[in-house]
Amino acid sequence: MTKVKHSNLPHIDMKDHYQFVTFRTKESMDEYIKKIYGSSDSERLKQYKIDTYLDKSENGVFLNGQIVLDIQKYFQSYDKKMYELMALTIVPNHIHILFKQNDELKNIMRILKGGSTHIVNTLLDRKGQVWASDYFDKLIRNEEHFSLVYDYIKYNAIKAGLDDARERFYGLYE
Repeated sequence: MTKVKHSNLPHIDMKDHYQFVTFRTKESMDEYIKKIYGSSDSERLKQYKIDTYLDKSENGVFLNGQIVLDIQKYFQSYDKKMYELMALTIVPNHIHILFKQNDELKNIMRILKGGSTHIVNTLLDRKGQVWASDYFDKLIRNEEHFSLVYDYIKYNAIKAGLDDARERFYGLYE
């Protein structure tokens, strides 16, 4: 096990283990989100507050339509290579993904964020950074935790009230 400090969040990097990762569009990181990050709340509570806020926020909302489909296809292209993809949901300003690591976490995230940046920038005819520099990861502890995270990802877009929620979700067990 390697514990890596990247930006503000510590990352646990363990090959052959399941990871739940969330990353957000750069524009979604407003002052409210930064205030939560700076609070003394537990990481779990911070992430809950941030995810709840982002599900309703209009900041950095551009992960829609063809972008969702192309990012899903891109993430699936690394399945069985860098990771084993279990579940994925792409909501308008952030992504949740559950996978079993076959490579170092920093390499997986570099590939996912870099390739999806290219997709977004190409489809929206823009340039520059798409994602906030950091990401939140949580090592899955046991089967119950895996099930809770899988269901959280599965129902996230539905809970957010998105009309195209089913198209935004990929799950290995569906």
